[in-house]
Amino acid sequence: PNGAGKESVAQRIHYSSERREKPFLAVNCGVIPKELAPSLFFGHVKGTFTGADTNREGFFETARGGTLFLDEVGTLSMEVQSMLLRTLQEGSYIPIGSNREKHSDVRIVAATNEDLQLAIRERRFREDLYHRLAVIVVRVPPLREHAGDIPALVEHFIRTIASEYGSAPKPIDADALAELQRMPWSGNIRELRNVIERLIILSEERITLDDVKTYC
Repeated sequence: PNGAGKESVAQRIHYSSERREKPFLAVNCGVIPKELAPSLFFGHVKGTFTGADTNREGFFETARGGTLFLDEVGTLSMEVQSMLLRTLQEGSYIPIGSNREKHSDVRIVAATNEDLQLAIRERRFREDLYHRLAVIVVRVPPLREHAGDIPALVEHFIRTIASEYGSAPKPIDADALAELQRMPWSGNIRELRNVIERLIILSEERITLDDVKTYC
């Protein structure tokens, strides 16, 4: 689900691998305009279309040697899905308006909050592309399914946010932590981080149960 930490998992994969010194490029497929997607993914050559004043490298070139993280991959158009499938199969791609192939050297990590099996049945997602992407499937659970991790996450966020603000980390009471563990967290880890930042700003010397009940 949204906010569960899919990009953090992708980053961990990248920085634990032999590609760690190369780029990690995260792309939110859900916000890419359909008409610009082929150029953004594969690049284009000067003069290909109105406004193409220079050659432009695409995501595959920018992430060369590293990892390309495709978030919300289920939102890609069928046209771009077909182009992506060909690149994964052939290990190469052709920039828009060019007649020269380029070698593709990236690790692809794709993420989605959609049911792609349903999207396949509804003909919104290519089954062959799904099987190309789903070699290894990692399920990132919602926070409510691993509430036991909340104390460690809270401690991490308190340290991180305090460092960003240039202040000392605030202690948090045990009953306040217990209350945080009982919350539903529909926004998952992203929501938890925002709540901890709010508590740090609005609490006094320490974060108490009353603070959690008042500000969460």
